[in-house]
Amino acid sequence: MYKIGNVVIALAGKEKGQLFIIVGKDDKYAYLSDGKRLKTSRPKKKSFKHIKLFSAETLSESDVLDKNERANALIRKFLYKIRSE
Repeated sequence: MYKIGNVVIALAGKEKGQLFIIVGKDDKYAYLSDGKRLKTSRPKKKSFKHIKLFSAETLSESDVLDKNERANALIRKFLYKIRSE
């Protein structure tokens, strides 16, 4: 259901209502980044029950898995574009 590169919205916690990109996942958790406070090198671990898909648009997995500042800038720009639509 959830894939790396999906845009999700947080439903609970102090990040409630914020948009994130999934940069990793395992059985129970998604690892989220906003490119600013939560970089791809230190993503937020959040349970799948506390997030929801926000947009059908996705970032490519290769761009997201790049652990450098270029990936963070790309995530910031992508989320800004999604918010302004």
